[in-house]
Amino acid sequence: MNTFKDLGIADGYLKGLAELGIQTPTEVQYKTIPKLLGKTTDFIGQAQTGTGKTAAFGLPLLASVNATLPQIQVVVLAPTRELAKQVQKQLFKFTKYTERIFSEVVCGGDKIDRQIEALKRPTQVLVATPGRLMDLLRRKAVDLSHVKILLLDEADEMLKQGFRDDIESVMKITKGNRTIWLFSATMPPGIKKMISRYISAEAPFLKIDKKHIVNPNIRHQFILCKEGEKLDQIVRFLEDRNEQRGLIFCRTRADTIAFGKSLESNGISNVVLHGDLMQTERDKIMRMFKKERARILVTTDVSARGIDVEGLSFVIHHQLPEKNEYYTHRSGRTARAGKTGISLALITRFDEKRIARLEKQLGISFREVG
Repeated sequence: MNTFKDLGIADGYLKGLAELGIQTPTEVQYKTIPKLLGKTTDFIGQAQTGTGKTAAFGLPLLASVNATLPQIQVVVLAPTRELAKQVQKQLFKFTKYTERIFSEVVCGGDKIDRQIEALKRPTQVLVATPGRLMDLLRRKAVDLSHVKILLLDEADEMLKQGFRDDIESVMKITKGNRTIWLFSATMPPGIKKMISRYISAEAPFLKIDKKHIVNPNIRHQFILCKEGEKLDQIVRFLEDRNEQRGLIFCRTRADTIAFGKSLESNGISNVVLHGDLMQTERDKIMRMFKKERARILVTTDVSARGIDVEGLSFVIHHQLPEKNEYYTHRSGRTARAGKTGISLALITRFDEKRIARLEKQLGISFREVG
C-alpha cells in the first residue's frame, strides 16, 4: 500500500492531502489507517511526534462522521492549547474538498463565553483540552451523548500535566457505544493502568520500534565547548545556514530572554516564547514566527509539544533538557513530514555522560561537530 488511495481514503480527502503536499503515507499512517477506517474498535498507538499521526487518526476520524447530523460525534483531547488548535486546523484542511464537517476547538486561555456561543452551532468534531472541556460540561454547555469516538492525543503528556481525573471523567460520561483511540509517545505506568481499565483487551496495538522513538530523519550532533562559548558557536552555526529557520531551546525563562537579546545584537532576528507570557502574547509571537517575520524562535520546553511550523531545518539545544524524554519532543520540531533536519546540542564536559545516556535510551547516535 503505497498511496492514500490504496488505504481506502476517499477522493475528496485525497485532493485535500495533495494540496497540503502530503503524497505518500508515513509508517504510522499506513499501519494505522487500515485499523481505524470504517472500524468500531478501540485502538492504542505508540508513535513519536513528527511522524504524521494527526493524519493517521484524523482521516479515519473524519470518515466516521455523519455530516447530516449536527451533534458532536467525535471528541479529541489534547494536552495543550497549541496542540489542540493545531489538530483542529489540520482536520479543517483535510475537509476542504469533502462534505462540510463542522469542528470547534475549546481550550483554556480563550474566553469561555465565546466558546459556549460557538457550541450552539452545529458541531460534529470537538477538539479540547481536558480542563476546559470539564468546565463546559459543568456549565451544561456541551452535549457528549452522541459521541462515537473519544481520541486521546499525546496521552502521556496529559497525565504529566495532571489531567488524569478529567480524562477519566470524560471517559465515563461518554461511556456506551463510543470507542477510544489513544496515541502516546511513551507508555508509562499511568497510561498502562488507564488502558487496562477503559480500553478493550482486544484493541489493536501499534508500537513503533523503540529504536525509532526519535524520528530517523533527524541528524543528531553536538558541539563540546565551555558555557561562555555557546553563543559564538550558535551564531557561527546560524551564519553557515544562511536563512534556514529553526528553534533554540533554553531551560529557563531568564535564559530565553537573555539569549534572544544576544542573538539580536548579533544581527539574528528572533522571537522569544516562555510559559510566563499571557496567552495573547504567545499567540502573537507564534503568528510572527509562522509568518517568517523572525528567523529563530527561542523558547523553553513549553513549545516542545504542539508547535507545528513548516520547514524548520534545525533545533538547537542551548542546554540539554532536564529529562531525556523531552529531547524527543524538542528534536521532533524538525524533520517533519518526511523531510530531514538537524538536532544540535551545545554541551560542556559535564554533559558528556548525558549524551551517552540519550544514545542508549533513545536508540540514536550523536556526531561531534565544530
